[in-house]
Amino acid sequence: MQCIRRQPKRSVSQENMLLEQSRRVAALNGIRLGLKDDKDLKFLLKGSQLLKVKSSSWRKERFYKLQEDCKTIWQESKKVLRSPESQIFSIEDIRDVRSGHKTEGMEKYAKDVPEYRCFSIIFKDQRKNLDLIASSEDDANHWISGLGKIIAHSNSMNQKQKLQHWIHTCLRKADKNKDNKMSLKELKDFLKEVNIEVDDYHAKKIFQHCDKSKTEALEDDEIEEFYKILTERKEIDNIFQMYSDTEGFMSCQNLVRFLYEMQQEEDAVVAAPALIQRYEPNERAKRGNAMTKDGFLMYLLSDEGNIFNSSHRKVYQDMTQPLSHYLVSSSHNTYLMEDQITGPSSTEAYIRALTKGCRCVELDCWDGPNSEPVIYHGYTLTSKILFSDVIKAIKNYAFKTSQYPVIISLENHCSVDQQKVMAQHMTTIFQDMLLVAPVDGNKSQFPSPEQLKGKILVKGKKLSRQEDPTNGNNNLEAEDVSDEDEAAEIEDESVKTEVQQKGKSDTLKLAKELSDTVVYCKSVHFEGFDDPGHPRAFYEMSSFSESKALKLAQESGTSFIHHNIRHLSRIYPAGWRTDSSNYNPVDLWNVGCQIVALNFQTAGTEMDVYQGRFQDNGFSGYVLKPEFLRDEQTKFNPKSITEGTWGTKKKLLLKIISGQQLPKVNKSKNSIVDPKVTIEIHGVQQDNNKKQTKVIENNGFNPKWDEEFTFDIEIPALALVRFVVEDFDMSTKNDFIGQYTLPFTSLKQGYRHIHLLTKNGDPYSSSTLFVYINIQDCD
Repeated sequence: MQCIRRQPKRSVSQENMLLEQSRRVAALNGIRLGLKDDKDLKFLLKGSQLLKVKSSSWRKERFYKLQEDCKTIWQESKKVLRSPESQIFSIEDIRDVRSGHKTEGMEKYAKDVPEYRCFSIIFKDQRKNLDLIASSEDDANHWISGLGKIIAHSNSMNQKQKLQHWIHTCLRKADKNKDNKMSLKELKDFLKEVNIEVDDYHAKKIFQHCDKSKTEALEDDEIEEFYKILTERKEIDNIFQMYSDTEGFMSCQNLVRFLYEMQQEEDAVVAAPALIQRYEPNERAKRGNAMTKDGFLMYLLSDEGNIFNSSHRKVYQDMTQPLSHYLVSSSHNTYLMEDQITGPSSTEAYIRALTKGCRCVELDCWDGPNSEPVIYHGYTLTSKILFSDVIKAIKNYAFKTSQYPVIISLENHCSVDQQKVMAQHMTTIFQDMLLVAPVDGNKSQFPSPEQLKGKILVKGKKLSRQEDPTNGNNNLEAEDVSDEDEAAEIEDESVKTEVQQKGKSDTLKLAKELSDTVVYCKSVHFEGFDDPGHPRAFYEMSSFSESKALKLAQESGTSFIHHNIRHLSRIYPAGWRTDSSNYNPVDLWNVGCQIVALNFQTAGTEMDVYQGRFQDNGFSGYVLKPEFLRDEQTKFNPKSITEGTWGTKKKLLLKIISGQQLPKVNKSKNSIVDPKVTIEIHGVQQDNNKKQTKVIENNGFNPKWDEEFTFDIEIPALALVRFVVEDFDMSTKNDFIGQYTLPFTSLKQGYRHIHLLTKNGDPYSSSTLFVYINIQDCD
């Protein structure tokens, strides 16, 4: 096939042939997805007109169509000079497809259209929702059902299937004139597409090896041969050969030996036959209770071959301890989508936080028009949303990811009348979900997360004459209470001016109705740690700015730990973080602080570590603190570690072997990444460490490092391990490629794959690191 700069106009027969070829490719991809002859898939491949909704005055018809790869959607655009790439979005980028009026946009701008014709596409990153109206109920159902099936079937594909689908899509993309053949130039373009730079000599060598027919073009079996060469994993072949026989089979007995010797699997005898049945594609090998190289690779790419302990993907910790014994996934100023000064507020931000496992959300409440309270960042230009809309969103999404309790942290600036409206909204919308009385009459300590399943707790101020929130209500109507105004702490000149003009008061009149919604989380100012002779009530909790909390952790670590055994502590970011940046949560977890609130909308190391900590224990949003942070006799101090029962010190031996299908950072065809891996330990000060590999130039497809590292871990129970892959740049800051963070105690040993996450914490479809892990007790 010749490389032609300007292709002549195709004849009708050529167009028909290409159309038929496109249909065949789409049908093949449909089969790969397990959706052969599916009517919804066929409808999406044909495409349809949809109304795109942006505002009350912007509602325009656009054509949408699933492309033949069954992975991307093409959308018509009327914008001038819009690039073809910008008209396409990947189905992998879709988080959710919602029917009806389930987004703010649909609620505001499409109420005149029947719900059965409306649906919204919610993206994983910070992209705006795509609100769409179909011409009929049938069309809407085709889109909702079709996209749902593709997402579900794509997620259920194993790594090998995903790789095969991706490579064949890239091959099709490289075949410029669609003749199902590949020239040498197209082969080189394809290699750049999959993120690998190969010099002319090596490209020609691969090409000639595969071109058995000597036609100067690869086709059919020759392309498959090229695919095999490209996806060869020699590092895994070498491991397999150590445990296989001369015929290329690994017997069940040898698999048991590998699992026991290398993977440190205690139940190897039980696990081996199950792994063969689950991952071996060769029926003959399966019948002989053996594993081939393909089955071995599929096992290593599976959940059982993951670096994260798969048994920790479900709730496995004791959930019957008092609430104060757990770290709680918590969000700061949950309503904000961007910065703290001018950014938009949205109910979508609550939905995103809750679906990420967050169990404590924040509501800053102010008087709104028409006697309806609003939520926004006081004294700033952030937009406002209705309190009632937020309560509805919390009700709908509170328990989709986790059944364990949600805490609503109220920062109340409302008048008494609007506080009554707040209480009424919570009571009528939440109904039985709202906790309004002590559990089982428990008045001496917190109930457990298990006892509070499916319940929503309110954290807020309590009328002083209702000293014991667990003791029922009295007849006091309203009273002044101290005001906690975190918004007033923002270090911004316009905010300071606004605070001065409004003449902020130190007290606030609190309505009895709102006070009554607080049972176990009464907000009080921190006056110092308990006097043992006069301990504070367990249900009293304080909020600390990060600087105040870090000062206490530094100067009174053990006292802070003792305080956090009985009481809940909430930490929030410093006032100078107007860009919604985050602080390091680890130092506060190390002294037992439970509600360490971060800005969930801001990606970065802090949020990676946060999500890493809370993927433990079934992503439930609750992680049991180590015994030495719950023991009332504890003398542990993370800033001054002495001998004690803090767990056995460990030595982590780690080998970074290779990487697979790392994504391009720069979408330019000629831009190839130069990856390097950094391994970070986050824990107590002695354990914090960072080491990095060499840089591999021009290879994001299958870079090989083979580098070993050693880390000493003093307090394993508090340590997290973060793997970061970056594109090295000598002249500017390295570009982020992917990362994965997990608790040290969730590490699996042996040969493992690390499935990398995007900047926003979502999994890449097939980007991995291959590593070897060994953990030893220190002498």
